[in-house]
Amino acid sequence: MKSELLIVIPAYNEEENIENVVTFIKNKYSQYDYIVVNDGSKDRTAEICRNKGYEMLNLPVNLGLAGAFQAGLKYAYTKGYSYAIQFDADGQHRPEFIEPMLNRIKEGYDIVIGSRFVNQKKEKSLRMVGSKMLTVAIKITTGKRVADPTSGMRMFSYKMIKEFAQNLNYGPEPDTVSYLLKNGAEISEVPVNMDERVAGESYLNLTNAAKYMVKMLISILFVQNFRKRG
Repeated sequence: MKSELLIVIPAYNEEENIENVVTFIKNKYSQYDYIVVNDGSKDRTAEICRNKGYEMLNLPVNLGLAGAFQAGLKYAYTKGYSYAIQFDADGQHRPEFIEPMLNRIKEGYDIVIGSRFVNQKKEKSLRMVGSKMLTVAIKITTGKRVADPTSGMRMFSYKMIKEFAQNLNYGPEPDTVSYLLKNGAEISEVPVNMDERVAGESYLNLTNAAKYMVKMLISILFVQNFRKRG
């Protein structure tokens, strides 16, 4: 029986993590469907998924997170899922928070963000500082406060699934959250905890993280004013 929710798991070179992530979901949270979107990995990610019989979209080339995520939402739209959640393949996202996010989105929201910071006031990590800068930028441009705009754990309603699936101009980034807010999307946040990456390397090292924050700030404050659908 098909679930109302699809867990979309973009994966690039996650051979050290993918088995633990998917096995845990299958064993403990089998009420939800999932799809691994292998984003042209150069390691054994696809091989492991095939050998284990995991549900997988196998992209022949690396499209990046935006492309892999959109492929997952196109799949969700084609299959008629009511909700979809972006879920990291590195083990940082915790599936016990899916249910409260699902309950929240059913209250009528378009997007629900799993927020690390919504109830935190005093954390001063680099991640928190960067996130707060984006929070301020979104507040300035939309009038709405998003406590954790960089969280990758986001749930989408059918309306948003359709929007992402049918338009090319979307990536799962804070500037898209800002753009959707400007265009009337209703967004809420649910407090979550996240784990640290256990194995493998994140693309966002200190240098790349700084570049990413600057790029997002410029996009939110300036570029989004000229952005069009499609």
